Amino acid sequence: MKRLLLATALFTAPMLAHAADAPKIDPANLAAHIKTLSSDAFEGRGPATAGETKTVAYIVEQMQAAGLEPGGDLKDGKRAWTQDVPLGMFEIKGPVSAHMMVGNSHIALNQGEQIAIRAAMTNVDKVSIQNAPIVFAGYGVKAPERNWDDFKGLDVKGKIVVVLINDPDFETGSGDFGGKAMTYYGRWTYKFEEAARLGAAGLLIVHETAPASYGWATVKNSNTNTMFDIVRKEPTKQHPALEGWIQRDTAVELFKAAGLDFDALKKQAHSRDFKPVELKGATFSAAYAVEPKVIISKNVVGKLTGAKRPDETVFFTGHWDHLGVGLADAKGDTIYNGAVDNATGIAAMLEMGRVFAKSPRADRTLVFLAVTAEEKGLLGSEYYAANPLYPLAKTVGVLNTDALDPAGPAKDFTISGSAKLGLLDDLIAHGKKVGRTYTPDPATEAGYFYRSDHFPFAKRGVPAISFGSGEDLVEGGVAAGKAFADAYRINAYHQPADEWNASWRLDGMTADISLIQGLGADLANSTRWPEWGEGSEFKGTRDASKAERK
Repeated sequence: MKRLLLATALFTAPMLAHAADAPKIDPANLAAHIKTLSSDAFEGRGPATAGETKTVAYIVEQMQAAGLEPGGDLKDGKRAWTQDVPLGMFEIKGPVSAHMMVGNSHIALNQGEQIAIRAAMTNVDKVSIQNAPIVFAGYGVKAPERNWDDFKGLDVKGKIVVVLINDPDFETGSGDFGGKAMTYYGRWTYKFEEAARLGAAGLLIVHETAPASYGWATVKNSNTNTMFDIVRKEPTKQHPALEGWIQRDTAVELFKAAGLDFDALKKQAHSRDFKPVELKGATFSAAYAVEPKVIISKNVVGKLTGAKRPDETVFFTGHWDHLGVGLADAKGDTIYNGAVDNATGIAAMLEMGRVFAKSPRADRTLVFLAVTAEEKGLLGSEYYAANPLYPLAKTVGVLNTDALDPAGPAKDFTISGSAKLGLLDDLIAHGKKVGRTYTPDPATEAGYFYRSDHFPFAKRGVPAISFGSGEDLVEGGVAAGKAFADAYRINAYHQPADEWNASWRLDGMTADISLIQGLGADLANSTRWPEWGEGSEFKGTRDASKAERK
């Protein structure tokens, strides 16, 4: 009771001026949505599965019940509830055979154990690599604006390139890549793309928990199941024939067999003077079948048309998908339920939609976008941003909810990354009204800014943030909040253990959602256009469309 009274005083006292009958976020509704979406019946909400069909139907049903209007594709002059998202779907069929040789030494590579090979996304039905030479290319970065080239003229055609995860600055905390905060060069997506641009036969990323920000279980579970991509005319320009991760211990064994010191070479890779190294006598071989196909997944779109400026939109986003059914964990569980990630975000969106629908209509249009295939590389949001249903130039801002913490009320909040933008200033101001403070992203080195569905909007200039629950808990402070977050990351993130737990506290999540909703309401009833801060890499793109907002 004491905790409940404290939380009530902290989060609701400033709101007493509102009408007593004003609609509010209901934790019982949140619980119902989370439990339903993360139940085994939804099979982990994998795209192109029966789980997707159930998930999309549930979200549409709940949007209708909340009083939203359909906001998706135009069909026969009317908006549907969904936006079609064509995706390439790629699945390894049968066993994966892989090994490395160094002279006469054989290094076994078992899928999911020493290595995690992704299904090839180059529209082939099999991959066969025999005795390909192996080279080490540091962090796999070519950044001319930083006078940095880890390849330095190396011809990687027909070769397997081994690289490190994150940026060259991660270990030292300072250097040409902005210190600990990850740049896009640190993301695995960039490293695969660069290998494809250079014509490599394949790329293997050495997994280390700290610079990756997650353990091997996450790597295994995320990369050994079905892969998806947007449909590409020339996929080999984005993907090498082989993409995968390798365990650090296995990489150390490989380097040692080739007469090299992994740790010494890693240290050399922190400098722009690093030169790529051939692992003499080392070769890589792999063979496996792939089934490629094109499927149509769905983004779900609801809206509330604005009363005064309906052509101006405020977006609430979140991804509905998770990993589906995959490899069994130690308990034999194969369903990756995704309760926190991201049934919580979809529950938040549905509740905000219900509250807005029961409130006086806002001046601007509110759009509620539940996207597909975030877990496969932000594909649903990328497709929407590349094929917007509502002009990006008149999209006021994007408020994304992804994996809200059910640890209880926090005194603070955060966002993913350290972007400079007016939308964050607005969120901080709303936080102050309810007694909450802003804590900058405590793990910018993890690159979370690039890992959620606001990013495809941001890179096209739309002010966008992904909200993060705070760690400074009302009960237990930062120590308790960090312990909860660490336990989730280690034991549940991208694992079957991400399931509904009856002990969760939803009063903190309710406060989080109310804060996001308050900012959305303010934006929707104003004439303001949030801007990117000076020095932001996205400001120029946004400024180029300024005339369309007059």
